[in-house]
Amino acid sequence: MAAKITSTVAKEADGTIQITFSLPQEAVKKTREAVVADLAKDVEVPGFRKGKAPVAKAEGQIPLETIIQKVVGRLLPQALGEAITQNKLKLAIYPHIHVLKADADKPWQVVAETCELPSISLGNYKEVVRGAVKAKEIWTPEKGSKEKEKELSREEKQQEVIKILLSSIKINIPKILIEEEVNGRLTNLLDRIEKLGLGLEGYLASLGKTPDTLRGEYKKQAEETIALDLILDKIGGEEGIKITEGQIDEVITASAADPSLRDKLNTPEQRRLISGVLRRRSSLDSLTSLL
Repeated sequence: MAAKITSTVAKEADGTIQITFSLPQEAVKKTREAVVADLAKDVEVPGFRKGKAPVAKAEGQIPLETIIQKVVGRLLPQALGEAITQNKLKLAIYPHIHVLKADADKPWQVVAETCELPSISLGNYKEVVRGAVKAKEIWTPEKGSKEKEKELSREEKQQEVIKILLSSIKINIPKILIEEEVNGRLTNLLDRIEKLGLGLEGYLASLGKTPDTLRGEYKKQAEETIALDLILDKIGGEEGIKITEGQIDEVITASAADPSLRDKLNTPEQRRLISGVLRRRSSLDSLTSLL
C-alpha cells in the first residue's frame, strides 16, 4: 500500500493555525516525474526543437524552485481539504504555504499557515453605547458651561460609535490576519507611488517616516479595521440584518457606469463582499440611531 500524506494541526491562542504535512517520497517522486514531463514541453534545449529534448536534458533547464512549487501544488490541495474536514476547521483565509524541507531522498515537509476567526463577546453593546453617550452629557464642574453641546452630524455620531465599540469590545486577532491586511496596504501604496514615478524611500522621507514607522501605523490601522468589521458582522447577526439581492444590484449599478466594470462586480465573490459591506453599514447605522 502506498504511503499516505500525513498532517498535524497546531493552534495558537490568537487563532493562528499551522498544518504540517509530510509528503512521502513515493508520492513526491511520481508527481515530480509528471511535473517535469509537463514543464519539459516548453523548454528549449540547444540542438533540439522546443519541447522535443529528452526529459533528462530538459530538466536541467528548469529551476528547482519551480519544480518544487509545482509538485507541492499538485499534492497538497487534496491533503489540505482532508485536514480541514477531519479537524473541523473554519478557515478565515486561504493558507500560506511554506516548504520546509524538499530533500531528494526523504519525505518533504510543508506547512500551511492560516487562522480561524476569533470568538467575540459583544456584551450588552447597546447599553454600552447609550451609557457612553449619557456619561458625556452629564455636567460636572470640570466641564464648565451647562449649555447644550452642538448636535453631532451623522458622520460624527458614527465615529463616536466606532470609538465606543473598539474601546469596549476586545478581540484577540490572529497575527497572520493582521499581517495580510498590512501587506495589502503596503502593496497598494507601492502601486500608487510607482504610478507617480516616485521611490518608496523618497516618498517616506518627504513625510518624515521610515518603513518601520509606516508598517507600525498600518498595523494599528489593520487591527482596528479587522476588529471593527468582526464586531459589526457579529452585531449584524445579533440584529438579524439581511441584505437583499436588490440592494446588492443597486450598489453595482450605482458604482459601475462602465459595463465591463459592472460585469466584474457582478460575480458571486464580489456580491458576497458587497453584501458584507452593506450588512456592516446597517449594523453601524442601527447603533448610530441610538445617539
